[in-house]
Amino acid sequence: MHSTITTPDGPFTIIADDRWVLASGWTADPKALGGLIHPRLRAGLQPTGAELVMRQAVEAVDAYYAGDVEAPSTVPVRQQSGPYRERAWETLRLVKPGNPVSYTEFAQRSGSPAAVRAAAGACARNAAALFVPCHRVLRADGTLGGFRYGPELKRRLLDRELR
Repeated sequence: MHSTITTPDGPFTIIADDRWVLASGWTADPKALGGLIHPRLRAGLQPTGAELVMRQAVEAVDAYYAGDVEAPSTVPVRQQSGPYRERAWETLRLVKPGNPVSYTEFAQRSGSPAAVRAAAGACARNAAALFVPCHRVLRADGTLGGFRYGPELKRRLLDRELR
């Protein structure tokens, strides 16, 4: 099941099953977003029963834009990959709004201090933007670094979380 809602930053699409958000991001194209979901999760995607999770996710996005920048952290998310990347995504969910970390610190928090490139790769492969806040990771010099939805949006999200 998917839903696209309007946000101050443009259309935001969420794909969920009956238990989890599987993908999300600032796009009106659910097909492109669905391509980010791991094939095993995509194969098991049920078209029905996602109403509760979807409602929770939409309410969290609305709350985020209304000023409750912690709301997305309460939504259940599932992504699949190797052990490091899955651990890294869980670690990202613990990065608090208004307190971005460097890729180096993110790698340390993920349990692999030398895996800075792998930490950056976990951000790049994150399918559940906002719910898994990869936008809260910066380069060591404090500059933005990459973001699937563009550096301008990353800056707006970080600025919103400082308020």
